[in-house]
Amino acid sequence: MTVIPLPLLPLVPSSLPAHSTFPAAALAGRKDERTASEVDELEQTRREDEALVARVQTGDAAAFDALVTKHSPRLYALVYNMTANHDDTDDMLQDVWAKVYRGIGGFRGQSQFSTWLHSVAANTTINFLKKRVRRRTMNLDDLDSGILQDKEFVELQANSTPVRDADLGEMLKKINEAVQQLTPVHRAVVTMFDIQGLPHAEIAKILRISEGTVRSRLFYAHQQLQTQLSEFAPTNQSTAK
Repeated sequence: MTVIPLPLLPLVPSSLPAHSTFPAAALAGRKDERTASEVDELEQTRREDEALVARVQTGDAAAFDALVTKHSPRLYALVYNMTANHDDTDDMLQDVWAKVYRGIGGFRGQSQFSTWLHSVAANTTINFLKKRVRRRTMNLDDLDSGILQDKEFVELQANSTPVRDADLGEMLKKINEAVQQLTPVHRAVVTMFDIQGLPHAEIAKILRISEGTVRSRLFYAHQQLQTQLSEFAPTNQSTAK
């Protein structure tokens, strides 16, 4: 099995405007639903995965490599957003895919392959984080260079000033630090819902918890993040003359 080099994906939403709060402003319009086109795309992915899994179960190594190539970028984003460390993420992905390879023979399709795969990745990472001494700082260089290609970020840069740039850099640093201060289970739901855009129901299946638990963990995590990032909240200043 050959694991291809994977792109480094951003830890936090790259389009976050300066002087806004996270997650309140960053997640404005974030809804727990999928569009019709997203549903169609997911159905196509499900059919493709079913065919590849069936081939793997007959001993087709190339089919497993196809699954690795197809799902690794999104899987990398999930694990990296939880660990904030590229070396740890590389190690975790190798571990996750090894577990999947060993277990795929017993996969019976009672859930979608992508749900099972993300469940293996999320729970493996949560267990890893519980054992790891929590890192309180991270390197901003770890932010994906892809952020530089983001349309809104490019527009922001076009109107940048030294002060504005400093504010944006400080805000991104604080956001990353705040996310990493969440417990592993709360970091997991924030990563999957706020950053990867998974609905509550899908997260519940991945983590094997109820949707109510997903919502309560999100509520608590959002409260913690907003408290940590209160300095970036817009102030309502009176203009009385």
